[in-house]
Amino acid sequence: MSDFQVAYIPIGVPTFHLESAQKEFEKSIQMLRGLSEDVVCPKEMLLSINALQEFLSEISPDLIVLQNITFANAAYPSEVLRRFDCPVLLWTLREPVIDGGRLRLNSLTGAYSAGNAIRAFRDGVFEYVFGGPSEAQVIETVAGCMKAARVKKQMRGLKIASIGHTPQGFGFGRALDLELMTKFGVELESIEARELIEKAKSYTAEECRSYLDEAEEKMVGLSSVNADNVEGFSRLYKAYKDYVLENQIGAISSRCWPDFFTSFGTPVCAVLALLNDMKIAASCEADTYGALSMYIGMQLTDECVFFGDPVSMDEEENTVTYWHCGTAACSLARRDTGACVGLHCNRKIGPTMEFGCRAAERVTVFRVGKDGDGVFRFFVASGQALDKEKQFNGTSVVVRTDNPAKDLVYQSVKDGWEPHFVVVYGDVAAELAMLGHMLGIEVVNY
Repeated sequence: MSDFQVAYIPIGVPTFHLESAQKEFEKSIQMLRGLSEDVVCPKEMLLSINALQEFLSEISPDLIVLQNITFANAAYPSEVLRRFDCPVLLWTLREPVIDGGRLRLNSLTGAYSAGNAIRAFRDGVFEYVFGGPSEAQVIETVAGCMKAARVKKQMRGLKIASIGHTPQGFGFGRALDLELMTKFGVELESIEARELIEKAKSYTAEECRSYLDEAEEKMVGLSSVNADNVEGFSRLYKAYKDYVLENQIGAISSRCWPDFFTSFGTPVCAVLALLNDMKIAASCEADTYGALSMYIGMQLTDECVFFGDPVSMDEEENTVTYWHCGTAACSLARRDTGACVGLHCNRKIGPTMEFGCRAAERVTVFRVGKDGDGVFRFFVASGQALDKEKQFNGTSVVVRTDNPAKDLVYQSVKDGWEPHFVVVYGDVAAELAMLGHMLGIEVVNY
């Protein structure tokens, strides 16, 4: 079992139909344990304040699944809330029988009591689901809530490295260490790009041989790039990878232009691509909030994500194309091409990644951003990644959005969103909404 804990807290009173309640209790435990090994459950239903207090003294939850196994008055949830400040999922059970006879559970009235108490304690910040433990929408909601709470916990152990400053005019990606710590629990470490450039310059070709071998296994056509640039790339990759591993970095935002072209002579794009392939979230143009967005997407899906600009919109096809110069993870490449490399579209120096990304039935476009007053907010849109070849020099993915692409583009431009977005391979809109609630961040759906 990991250090993440989900606590199942079934509250009720013994004056309702306990045979029905016991069946729901057993089915709920089976469902919860089927979703995660990190669930702790009481040995029996918590049908008194004393029983509740005893169980609460044994747990240290990161997520509470608070279920009205029967009706329970507000004293029960209040006892839970005064002890713990972790996220709460309030779960109402459906009445097992409606036959004109006895009310078996009265779980819904209990939920109103609990919701009223949570509102008083937390200004209404909690998740909610109604239904039985075998219902698909209940299982999906509980599973999504577990994922969101786990990411919230993981961010408290995340160290992001900001490598170099944002270029002029790209200040939207610049993060403050105290902001990241207080809102997300994330530690921010900052170093100058020149530190890693100098490290890269100090290595011998032999020291970088294994790093180059690793790259050649994942990339297609690396040998076609100028040999001096390939050697420079291997030096940069060793410098970045060693720094990330030695300092236990989980995500990086790296300056890229102009320094790596002018001061080193080789772009950092393909280096970031390989880090992304390791599931070390790596954004370019020193966009720290972009790197955080990537990290969240990766943690929710255990898949690599795409980071890029919205560069094209097709009203008839209902698509938005996301593109960047060439930092996409090799594993995102179309199977028929593989992770091809080439030259940077503007500087004509390589290696950079050059491919269209693979298709996916469901993707989520996401961004941790800020509004005009500097208040954090989440951008969330759902869609499908189409089977499209590379759209421009660099890497690209074409997303057919669920809602009209024209509306998405018009409204998000007017709403002042930053120009970098993450395409997450999977449908995680519900999980992102829950995470936003848990963090007290507005979720804006497009």
